[in-house]
Amino acid sequence: MLKSIDPLLSGACLHLLDEMGHGDQLGLVDRNFPAHRYGKPVIDLRGADTAAAARALFSVLPLDSFVTEPIRRMEIDDAPEKINESTAALQNLADAAHGAPVRIGSLERFAFYDAAQQAYAFVQTGETIGYSCYLIRKGVV
Repeated sequence: MLKSIDPLLSGACLHLLDEMGHGDQLGLVDRNFPAHRYGKPVIDLRGADTAAAARALFSVLPLDSFVTEPIRRMEIDDAPEKINESTAALQNLADAAHGAPVRIGSLERFAFYDAAQQAYAFVQTGETIGYSCYLIRKGVV
């Protein structure tokens, strides 16, 4: 056990986050997302929802400040502008961790699947709210 490290962040998760470089993307995805299809490492946090996982991740993961949208979300089919509860929570947590408003971009569902091919790894939550899938770009400390 380590002091000041969120207990959701296992050694494997911390190792993976540490290995990521500036600009690498982490997929933070819900329980329905086909994370294993991409052949990348998948950290299982199915006991946590998006907010809990994001709170833990943002406690150690800097966001990329060199891009306009360091986070991109999957759009909801037939309601692309709608912000669901998990995205609203993620927004608040990202803003607090970054110390300033963070712009979250959006991608149509199939464009998100395509963009996810570039992810370094995935953290899969047990989130039950559909379309709770995000690509988070790592910044520098």
